Amino acid sequence: MAEEMPERESMEFDVVIVGAGPSGLAAAIRLKQLNEELSVVVLEKGAEVGAHILSGAVVDPSGINALFPGWQEEEGHPFKTKVKRDRFLLLGPAGSITLPNFVMPPLMNNHGNYIVSLGNVCRWLAEKAEALGVEIYPGFAAAEVLYDESGAVIGVATGDMGVERDGTPGPNFTRGMALLGKYVLIGEGVRGSLAKQLIARFGLDEGREPQKFGIGLKELWEVAPEKSQPGLVQHSFGWPLDGKTGGGSFLYHLEDNQVAVGFVLHLNYKNPYLSPFEEFQRFKTHPAIASTFDGAKRISYGARAISEGGYQSVPKLSFPGGALIGCSAGLVNVPRIKGSHNAVLSGMLAAERVADALSAGREHDEIAEIEADWRAGAIGRDLKRVRNVKPLWSKLGTFAGIALGGLDMWTNTLFGFSFFGTMKHGKSDAASLEPAAKHKPIDYPKPDGVLTFDRLSSVFLSNTNHEEDQPVHLKVKDMALQKTSEYEIYAGPSGRYCPAGVYEWVEEDGTEKFVINAQNCVHCKTCDIKDPNQNINWVPPQGGEGPVYPNM
Repeated sequence: MAEEMPERESMEFDVVIVGAGPSGLAAAIRLKQLNEELSVVVLEKGAEVGAHILSGAVVDPSGINALFPGWQEEEGHPFKTKVKRDRFLLLGPAGSITLPNFVMPPLMNNHGNYIVSLGNVCRWLAEKAEALGVEIYPGFAAAEVLYDESGAVIGVATGDMGVERDGTPGPNFTRGMALLGKYVLIGEGVRGSLAKQLIARFGLDEGREPQKFGIGLKELWEVAPEKSQPGLVQHSFGWPLDGKTGGGSFLYHLEDNQVAVGFVLHLNYKNPYLSPFEEFQRFKTHPAIASTFDGAKRISYGARAISEGGYQSVPKLSFPGGALIGCSAGLVNVPRIKGSHNAVLSGMLAAERVADALSAGREHDEIAEIEADWRAGAIGRDLKRVRNVKPLWSKLGTFAGIALGGLDMWTNTLFGFSFFGTMKHGKSDAASLEPAAKHKPIDYPKPDGVLTFDRLSSVFLSNTNHEEDQPVHLKVKDMALQKTSEYEIYAGPSGRYCPAGVYEWVEEDGTEKFVINAQNCVHCKTCDIKDPNQNINWVPPQGGEGPVYPNM
């Protein structure tokens, strides 16, 4: 079949960037700031820039400050709501305790940060990039890495369009295009399909701890004016999760009577009957939370994976012909629930080293300076101080883990050291799941359609769409294994960990059949992470498909 395919058309650039998120756009902008003659292209799989961007988000502006000094004086920027107040809650089944701010480590203070839509930040960055001459191609998913004879990365290819469900070219078939670059930067987000391939091919995770992940679920609401408190940042932990299951939650009050409510659940949970989506819906019913939404209207919904491994799990960033940046590298500061500042800084760092290499006449080689510089710079300092928070939480549970994690952040901040050294994470999140025989099913309440909702009505709000007559982009490697293990041993957790109703086990002719509703997929990548056998591989669908988040 491949031999009959028409040859790809190709375009050549100095630098090819995959992903129009904060890291990719920052890299593109910085390259043009350093040398306006460089040809730079950014590929974005979403229908528009920002369409697939989902984050809380409280943004530390340190990255933007470095990229655009004096940006605050400009009109039209998206940083409209400055943080005015921090609140930390410990939730119990019926009540809550407000934790005093003075006991919190200083780096948890959000003074000087902004509550934003990160999608709108990316739209703003894209305008800046295009004004500098960067070419941005939304609606084109990078589906394949291209290599030269020596094995160095020389570009990427976009996915073929118009392919029928059986994999054959349809009447509107269009061959993907090859975008060739002297260097390629991969900023496609958490658990990106190309980054996964590159990490495996070049052994970039050798000597590192397994990457850890969480799933973040978010809704945007328009609340009654008297409930709106612009600038309030509220973080909480505890109920509805038990003390052995890691996670937390947030309420961020934006401008225009909007409130972002979110729930983050660590994907190293053990119980296959647990449903992150249902836990999120249950969280909203807590007395300390529900009152905010009296008389409110839900506007949008989305979900995505979050990298949580931190300092000890970041893979080697540089490889022959390019580098990983942003969430593809796993640069999230877990206790702060922030990664966009490090994403911007990583894009800038990669851009600066790439520009130096190009000016020296280099191409397609490994820019080892990127790997050396990130740990010695601002990103390394940011992640090193919090490196033990996640493993302490995982090993000791919520209450002891958070207490000791807080102490560890204090000693790192005040004295620059940790009593614990650098702790290991141990198992992958997939290996953390236990057989169903060790657990009991969880009886979740039915949604009321006012404060709590089902998956399908939620997916509707995400504006998700996929052409049904195309190959399923969720690849099950061994369908028999899915039945004998995922279903018979683990009781089909895919139907619960997926926040979009993609997976179902249905009875057909007296046996259970695995059904994949790929058109519902919001591209969160949880299945790729949590399947106990690593039997599901997420790859991008046709370009432009998936969710279209307006203000997330």
